[in-house]
Amino acid sequence: MSAGERTPAEEAREALRAARAGASGEPAEEDPASANGLEQGPASDARPGEVARAALRAAVAARREGEAASEEADAGPDEPPAPAPRPAPATPRPGDAAREALRAARREAGRGERHPRKTTPRPAPAPAEGHSAHARAARDMRNFLSTAFRMPDLADDPEAEAPPRTDNPEPAAEHAPTPPAPSTTPTRTTDHPAPPQHPSSMATPHRDSELRRTFPPFAPRPEPQDFATTWWGQAWVDALEHTALDVNRLARGRGYADAGNVDAITVTPGLVLAYVRGSRPRPYRVQLRLRRLSDEDWERLLEAAVDSPADIAALLDKELPHTLADRGVPLLPGAGDLIPQCSCPDSGRPCKHAAALCYQTARLLDADPFVLLLLRGRGERELLDTLSRRSAASAARAARERGPSELPGVRASEALAARPLPPLPAPLPTPAHPEAPPAYPAAPGGPDPFALDQLATDAAARAHALLTTGRDPVGGLTLWQDAVRLAAARPGSGLTAATRSLYVTLAAAVDRTPAELARAVAAWRQGGLAGLAVLEEPWDPPAGRFDRARPLLLAADLPAFRPWRNHLTHPAGHAQLRLGQDGLWYAYESEPGHEDWWPRGAPDLDPVSALTTLDIPDAL
Repeated sequence: MSAGERTPAEEAREALRAARAGASGEPAEEDPASANGLEQGPASDARPGEVARAALRAAVAARREGEAASEEADAGPDEPPAPAPRPAPATPRPGDAAREALRAARREAGRGERHPRKTTPRPAPAPAEGHSAHARAARDMRNFLSTAFRMPDLADDPEAEAPPRTDNPEPAAEHAPTPPAPSTTPTRTTDHPAPPQHPSSMATPHRDSELRRTFPPFAPRPEPQDFATTWWGQAWVDALEHTALDVNRLARGRGYADAGNVDAITVTPGLVLAYVRGSRPRPYRVQLRLRRLSDEDWERLLEAAVDSPADIAALLDKELPHTLADRGVPLLPGAGDLIPQCSCPDSGRPCKHAAALCYQTARLLDADPFVLLLLRGRGERELLDTLSRRSAASAARAARERGPSELPGVRASEALAARPLPPLPAPLPTPAHPEAPPAYPAAPGGPDPFALDQLATDAAARAHALLTTGRDPVGGLTLWQDAVRLAAARPGSGLTAATRSLYVTLAAAVDRTPAELARAVAAWRQGGLAGLAVLEEPWDPPAGRFDRARPLLLAADLPAFRPWRNHLTHPAGHAQLRLGQDGLWYAYESEPGHEDWWPRGAPDLDPVSALTTLDIPDAL
């Protein structure tokens, strides 16, 4: 600060000295000791508020001393001073000047600025002819207080009452959340102004209770859609649109709602409250008021709901039945029942901000009709508890009126008395074979009729075997083994289009590939469940039968096979014999050097016979 500039504390002290000089009729002097203790320390130690309050107290005290001195001078030497009427001051009093300065500071703080403005104290204009020291002191004090005080904005409470609307369309009439504190980081100046920052949500869900519910804001919708899909939601929209005088405001309100300009919505009995962002940076406070039902109306509505259990079930399913709304109680709003109120300067009823809130409220009613009941004065839990108690009381009252009824049955002694039982009927004769299943028609997008026929035929065969023998032949199979069995039972050979589709479906059901399923089907067709075990379960055979197989193969002029566990592999790598746990030899073939073994031929007790069944010219 340069030497020529003065701090706010120095300006306040100068205003104090001028006020005291004007009250006593003496010229102002630079007397630090007479400043009523304002200069007992450095100028930076005194806060602006304390300096202003001390200045106001000193000005009032100085005025009282001046009035007392003038009264003593006017009184005679032998007469007591008589009270005289106080003349009307020709100039503003110090108290009036201080109050006027405080009002100016409040008006300045209420203009809704996001950051406090830096103001440079303006020099007081030269006093005109006829102006007194009181006027100069009032101007100095007003200039100081306009920058020394900053009144708080509207509290962060959506239920706080907004000030009455005026015809002045200044931004000061808007009431919005308290702006964030200015950042201490210097702002970088660019050629393009930064977009306006919207204030944070005014929602206070932590304050929700039985009679207060807060709903998060709806997300913007890329394409316009209907706001109401239920009949009660549409009735809410009709109550707004049938009383609107300007369709353009309704259209803009729909646009605001689709764009997500409506903040979180708070619903209390008789009131819907939200902040809606408009064309200005700060949102507008919007209310929708609806008359609450009287106790007599609620009594009629609850009695009607108790008499109709279907209405209670519909409410529990988040639906509003027509029968409940047509009981003579004004549950749904009619034309003119919705009373909008907005802090914007628009005098239309409704304005576009109120219309946007009304459309978003219709979406809330679609999802939960208890929101409408809350608006009419009762919360969801209270209603359900009341309906539950009254339903139980009504059922008990009806049971008492009917009286006890005799239960059907027989006495225990009669039921336990010994009596001859009739003989069991003769069992039906067992059919010779299972019947063929019916034909299944093909339907677009439906299951394959041939696959259904195969499953039905297999189920009939298993049932017939269980009926005749008392045992299910495939009841102990795993899911994979049963899938292989079903695929192997498919008539035909080779992977045709229909077979490939079946393999893909069965393989996906057991987390296998179609190639693995096809190899397993070949093993099943070679030797059934034992052939599948030979394919998938190598084992170590005991000495004896496996050891005698190699001399038998050499005696048949075959080369020496390489042994590995229960496998004997041709040196060329294109033929193989596997010994199963059932004592049979199973033949396999592969491309030389690929180790891609597939079951071939039929199993045999003789390894040479099992190998000669391979249809491979150079297998031997």
